[in-house]
Parts: sequence; C-alpha cells; structure tokens
Amino acid sequence: MGWPVPSAPRNIMYYIFVLPLLIVSLWVYSKWLSMKGYWKKLGVPHEPVHPLFGSMSFLQKKNPGTWMIELQQKYRSSPYVGIWIFWRRGLVINDPELARKILVKDADVFRNRMLASGKSDPMGALNLFTVDDPLWTSIRRRLTSVFTGSKLRGWQELYQAKVEDLIYRINSDNEKGIVIELRPLFADYATDIIGESSFGIQCQSTRDSTGPLRLMTKEFEKYNHWRGMAWSSIFFLPEMVDIFRFSFWPKNTVAYFRKVFKAMVEERGGFEKDIDGKRDLLDALLKMKIDAKKENQDMDLDILISNAMIFLQGGYDTSSSTLTYTVYELAYNPKYQKILYDELVEAEKALDGKRFDAEKSLRKYAIMGWLDRKALRDYQVDENLTIPANTVVYVNAIGMHWDPKYFPNPEEFRPERFLPENANNIVPYSYLPFGEGPRMCIGKRIGMNTVRYALAAVVLNFEIFPMDKFPLPNDIPIEKKGLFYLPAVPLSVEFRRRKYN
Repeated sequence: MGWPVPSAPRNIMYYIFVLPLLIVSLWVYSKWLSMKGYWKKLGVPHEPVHPLFGSMSFLQKKNPGTWMIELQQKYRSSPYVGIWIFWRRGLVINDPELARKILVKDADVFRNRMLASGKSDPMGALNLFTVDDPLWTSIRRRLTSVFTGSKLRGWQELYQAKVEDLIYRINSDNEKGIVIELRPLFADYATDIIGESSFGIQCQSTRDSTGPLRLMTKEFEKYNHWRGMAWSSIFFLPEMVDIFRFSFWPKNTVAYFRKVFKAMVEERGGFEKDIDGKRDLLDALLKMKIDAKKENQDMDLDILISNAMIFLQGGYDTSSSTLTYTVYELAYNPKYQKILYDELVEAEKALDGKRFDAEKSLRKYAIMGWLDRKALRDYQVDENLTIPANTVVYVNAIGMHWDPKYFPNPEEFRPERFLPENANNIVPYSYLPFGEGPRMCIGKRIGMNTVRYALAAVVLNFEIFPMDKFPLPNDIPIEKKGLFYLPAVPLSVEFRRRKYN
C-alpha cells in the first residue's frame, strides 16, 4: 500500500504558510552570514552578530553607555570596532584623532545623526537634537543668539536667587527630618533655571517641587519597558517608530506643553508683535515664526514647541544628573570637598571658580556617552578602511573617558586631572562631554553655569557626608530602560550646615 496523498486543501495551506516562512528564514540566514563576514573581510575588529538584533541585543539589559565602556575596554588596541545596529552597518570610534576628523575636520560628511523620530511623532522629530539638515542649520543659526556670554552674564541674579532657594530647601528638609534624594532636588533647581531663563516663567520648584514645568520634567524621568522600547527605536531603529507609533516624550506631556506654550506666547503678544529674538529662548522661537511669515514661508508651530521641549529636557536632565553625581562623589571624597571649600572661601565665594567645576564629573559620568553621526557619502576613515555612505558612526566619548590610556585609574574621582597645570596632559578630543564641531551642545555654557552656581553654594553652606545603605560611587547601578547614563536608584547624602553659618 502506497503513501497517502495529501488533500488539495492541505497542499494549499503548505504553500501559503510554510513555504513563505521557509523563504524568509533562508533570507534571514543568508543576511546573517553576510553580516557576520562583513567586518571580518575588511580586517576590522567586530562584535558578534545576532541574526535579528545585530550587535544590539544588550538593549534594555544594560545602559548603552555601559556597553560603550565595555567596547572600549574589550578593543582597546583598535581605533575602531565594527558593529551592526540591527541590520545597519555601524562603526564605533575609540580614537581621539579619528573623533576630531569626524566631528570637526570632516563634519560636512557627518552633518546628520542616526537617531530620528517618525511622522507619527512630529514633536520628537523637529528639534535640534533629532532633526537633519537643512532644517537643523536654520534652527541652530537662529537659536545661537540665546547663549551668548553677555546673555549668560545677565542671568547672574537669577542664578543667585535660585541657589538661595536651594539652600533654603536643604535646610528646610533637614529640619523636617527628610532624607534628601539628590536627583529630584537638583531637578527642581535645574527646571527653575530653564523655566525662568528660557521662557520667562516664574518658577518655585526649588522650594517646593511644584509648578507647571516641573510636572513635565517629572514625567520625563519615568521609564518603563514601553518607553524604553520607544527610545531604543528612536536612537537605533527609527523605522519602527511609525509602525508602533512611538514618541520621544510621553504623549501626555506633549499635550500639556502645547497649552503651556500657547499661554506663554499669548503673554508675549502672540506672533504679530515684532521682536529682536534676543531676550531668551522663547523670544528666539517667536522670531523664527515671525521671520518665516515675512518671507512667505510656513513654519509649523510644532517646530517651535519641539525645540522648547528639547531645551527643557536637555537643560534640566543633564544639569541635575551632573550635580547628583558630583555631590555624591564629594561625600565619599572629603579631601576634594575640603579643597573646593577652601578655594571658594579664599576667592571670597567666587561662584564661577576656575579650578573646579562640573567638567570633573562629566568625565566619569558622561550623561550621553556617545556621539552618533551618519556618513553622507563613502568615507576614508584611515589608510586601512573606507566605509560606504549611510554607515552609522558612533564616537565613543564615555569609552575614551574611561580608558586608562587617556585618564589613568579612570574609575577614580580625581578633579586634579583638570587643573591648569595638568590640562596639557589631556589628549585633545579624548574628553567630549558636550561633543565637538558644528553639532556640539548649544547649551553648554548655560549648563555649566547652572552646575557651578549650585555646587559652589552647596559646598560653601554644607559639609557633605555619605549615608548608610546607599551604594559606593563605583557601585551605582545605571538605568537600563533609558539611554542616558543616569542612576537607576535614588542617591542621598547627609548635608550638615557649616558651623560659621
């Protein structure tokens, strides 16, 4: 008796489901083999390749900054490492001179970034952080006037008022027996600085952790698996953003900020009032819209709102996190705390002290540890390697910050590395907390001032001590769901008011 012949319906089901699945599997396998051999054929050290995730299977398991540090340590002898961002070619740069070429010398080849948001998320897609040329150049040029030296000097009274609020808050919480969590404390302060300097809004978050902008920044701080997937897509797989309708910011904050922005614009007289755009960020954004109208161009209101939101997040988040790490390190390093205090007293409380500032913590805790760029055309990296157009390049800033070749004993908090007499020992472009070149951080100076004023005021008024049951600085767990290099647990110290006060 012969084998039974499958019925026609079963044959049809086979061709409809099994055969296409087989074809797709074979294609994926072929693609995987090609990816596995790509960097090897070019003689480039490279990471193992997952058939679906490429080199990115670490996402949501560890912070990208942690991964970048590990790459630098693993491939320390190589100036670059080949990776796959899912199925897209990528090259991680571990060498300061190559970093200079990509960020500065050949910046025109690397004008655009890898990360991007989609059409379903206009707010996340239209700001300086995510947008590409030519819109990026236009926005950057118009907003540069907000961050001039004279403008920052004009905000000294604001800084002084807010650090007084900060000292009041610490004293008040101490009297109430409250264990002070550092990041929320400094987030309150930094939100006030951004709110008043950039938007002209009177803020009291430093004193009581409330206010319309602080409601938003508290939402920015919340990470769950869905938002982690959203950010992973925006930074590493933008094609998925529209499919899953991911958004850069929580959608409730976008709706809320629309209302806040509309109220701020109406208070300034709307888009009909002619202004010079030099007062603050809000004025500069209003002028962008007004100038576009004069030139018979249509500038979407979402462009203004998106850039207002990115300045709020970028300004408060980086400053508050830097202050958190710095104060926490000082609690465990009383020697440096005393040096800083003595120098501030000697300089008659000069709050812009030149010998110690935020840069010392930005070496060890670079908030965004990599600088992503995309090659617009084929590019010769060095005499051994040419990469094709559209290859993604990551300058491994935090990896170089943790490389003992550039910073001996990198895990140690040693501010003297940056003293004037030692500055010449730092290899150019091995220290990149704000990036370099045309796309370096536009808010660098306001961020540094925000940290300097607060740090000086805190150290002049309080001695800082570690507390039981909190991790040592080198044992701080880093956020895994988010992409910025932020602490994953609350961090607290003890503030003891100095006796002379």
